Amino acid sequence: MDNQMIWQETFNIGVDIIDKEHQRLFKIINKLFALKEAEKNSQWACQEGIKYFRGHAIKHFADEEQYMASIGYEGLAQHRQIHQGFRQNTLPALEQELERTGYAQDAVDHFLGVCAGWLIGHTLTEDQAIGGGGGTSRGNNLLPEEELDAVKKVIVQLMFDMFHLESQAISDAYGGERFGRGVYYRLVYGTEKDEKRQEILLILEEKLLINTVGKIMGIQTNKLDTMLINAARYTARQFVGRIIEHLPAAKDYTLKEENLLSYEQFRQIFEKEQPQVSLLFNTGGAGYFAYCAIAPHMLENGIATPIEAENAAAEVEKYLMRQEEERRADTKPRILVVDDSMTIRRAMQDLLSGDYAVSLAESGVSAIRAITLNRPDLILLDYEMPVCDGKQTLEMLRYEKSFADIPVVFLTGRSDPELVKTLLALKPAGYLLKYLKPAELKKKIDDFFEKNRGKNDPV
Repeated sequence: MDNQMIWQETFNIGVDIIDKEHQRLFKIINKLFALKEAEKNSQWACQEGIKYFRGHAIKHFADEEQYMASIGYEGLAQHRQIHQGFRQNTLPALEQELERTGYAQDAVDHFLGVCAGWLIGHTLTEDQAIGGGGGTSRGNNLLPEEELDAVKKVIVQLMFDMFHLESQAISDAYGGERFGRGVYYRLVYGTEKDEKRQEILLILEEKLLINTVGKIMGIQTNKLDTMLINAARYTARQFVGRIIEHLPAAKDYTLKEENLLSYEQFRQIFEKEQPQVSLLFNTGGAGYFAYCAIAPHMLENGIATPIEAENAAAEVEKYLMRQEEERRADTKPRILVVDDSMTIRRAMQDLLSGDYAVSLAESGVSAIRAITLNRPDLILLDYEMPVCDGKQTLEMLRYEKSFADIPVVFLTGRSDPELVKTLLALKPAGYLLKYLKPAELKKKIDDFFEKNRGKNDPV
């Protein structure tokens, strides 16, 4: 893969000494990319190139801090702390990994991905504030009821500032629906003084990563790799860090733990308790993303392996393997199970997930959102749901032309003749009784797909 970090005008902050050093760091990263790709690549060349990057990064930190001090920049202390963390923790840990592995390819990819992601995120977030750009000044006096709108505005502004993407919050109640192939990233923040903690979940559609961080890195493929994941991690850290700055109660938070989650692990969090903040955004074709915040008392322990310097390469590699398994699973027919009962949803998922790609929704409204994000081949729809029942959900689907041809099979716990008559009058693709034995339910669904194979249905 021929990576090249692509300099964009949006990186300029209007301070000559800082802009020139940013461009130089981009060029150094690109030289390291070229060294990695070269057939006659040597450990010595990598060592010298990485030392060169490190030296310039540290010089850049000093120049930047000196400039901030000269203009009386109020964020100097925080900026210096960010520099110190990268200089004293991140870089040494990466270099130790390189030495320990003898500059193995995975370790070099990890180093380059982290440095690229850090450089992208830092240039497009913290450094923009030095020049007065970014449009995301901290709202210290926000009232609690205003915080949700403020967070949305910050996220929309950051997406534009960093990637020139016009994003729009399309739901204030994202329910954990799958949208295409996604990366599920968990960040846990806390303070040194007390037990206060904040958990953030950032869900990113694969194509959004490729259209943002991947584009800057010059990635030409439509597939995630080690460098892109690591770059995305560090860009996302700084993205989320800027959002947290706008929450008065979280001003002293630092990152305590990060995880890459599978979709199933991510869903566990949603099944247990809905987040306090759960926002879904569209970027007008570049991809979807969601931002969720969970109150401290809801934190899950042991949900996934914490990513540390020592295991980062292995965890990213395992995550990519899981992503590849999900990619292969995309060839399976897709079933959306819509039921207000968590027990039924989980039972249907356990029953069907071996042969089908199963998504879950807990209400009619959530189902519409799930279908918009990831069109299923069959919908198993609970008829007796509160608020928006199966009949109303089916009517909404048929009203939308692009959904009207998706086959819908009702799920019901009743078999009285009057209800059956009502169900059939709605002309669904069929109905299933929930109390059937699992093997019978599975066979009926298998038979449905076999019967419709080769037809114009989307199955």
